[in-house]
Amino acid sequence: MRTSGVDSRLPSTDSVEPEATADFESARARLFGIAYQRLGRAADAEDVVQNVWVRWQGVDRAQVRNRAAFLSTITTRVALNVATSAYSRREISTGEWLPDLPLDSADPALEAERAQALQAAVQVLMERLSPAERAVCVLREAFGYPFGEIGKLLGLNDSSARQLAVRARRHLTERRHNAVDPAERAELLEAFRSAAVGDGMACLIDLLAGACRPRAQGC
Repeated sequence: MRTSGVDSRLPSTDSVEPEATADFESARARLFGIAYQRLGRAADAEDVVQNVWVRWQGVDRAQVRNRAAFLSTITTRVALNVATSAYSRREISTGEWLPDLPLDSADPALEAERAQALQAAVQVLMERLSPAERAVCVLREAFGYPFGEIGKLLGLNDSSARQLAVRARRHLTERRHNAVDPAERAELLEAFRSAAVGDGMACLIDLLAGACRPRAQGC
């Protein structure tokens, strides 16, 4: 799949000053890594990088104080837009869109970018999924729990857990915008981050199960 329609080769640099081209080339590997983290496909990540290059040519670079940070931010936004668009065409799975685990990194910039992607993912999960769907989706897609164990944790049978996973995938492709409580979003985000680095899985499970339990019979 070619997501952006941009040629895989860099466009002509004749109209770009050498310093700007050098700045982009020095950041190119990191930008590819950012896009690949979001999309999981090298070809799609390369398309995003080329899209960012085209945008970089049209930017008033004199107003950009930190060029590396600027390029990283634009790449993150473009990649997330591509991921959301791919969802609507059902071309990627939930697991491919959730940020790769673990979230800690020796590169502070990459860690910050992953944190931003996780925040966006949690927002979408809360906007589009019921608590029960969200619980199954996180445990299955992000942490690889088998459906039998998910059912036990959430007080469901294996069949119900599987049905919730199917519904979650379908609802993630829809433009649903349920109201999100900022406090609940922050709580889930922090629990997810702690579990991702291996120091809070029990708390995340308790949070997910607790949100689902009041409506377990209907979920």
